[in-house]
Amino acid sequence: MKFQQRLDIARALGRVLAGQLLSSSEPLPEALIPVPLYHSRLRQRGYNQALEIARPIAKQLGIPLELTLCKRSRPTREQSHLPFKERKKNIRGAFRVTSRPKYQHVALIDDVVTTTNTINELARVLKQAGINKVDVWGCCRATLSK
Repeated sequence: MKFQQRLDIARALGRVLAGQLLSSSEPLPEALIPVPLYHSRLRQRGYNQALEIARPIAKQLGIPLELTLCKRSRPTREQSHLPFKERKKNIRGAFRVTSRPKYQHVALIDDVVTTTNTINELARVLKQAGINKVDVWGCCRATLSK
């Protein structure tokens, strides 16, 4: 999906995830934040797969997408190309909050969660900015040998 421009798959995954979330008794967040890409990676790929997954979720659940609160502050190497031990260092300091959050509860949207370094770093920055609860919604949970 991500590397072969299969936006149809991203949207289908978003609809499936939304269906699962509708049947949950957990409280829904106030906003959805797709994991941001650095502008050069976005330009290279042509789309943000996390955003394409998030769009149908936002529509089905009636939750706004928050696309400006958090940005990638620097380019990083692709996590999928790095060994386990290098991933945390690669992503550290890669996100910044652009304004004071108006939310207390958000959900991060990502396609694949492997080591959790990316979402942990993004959640750390958001919590430092004043968000109390950060959920993580991913389409796939992968494992990586250490």
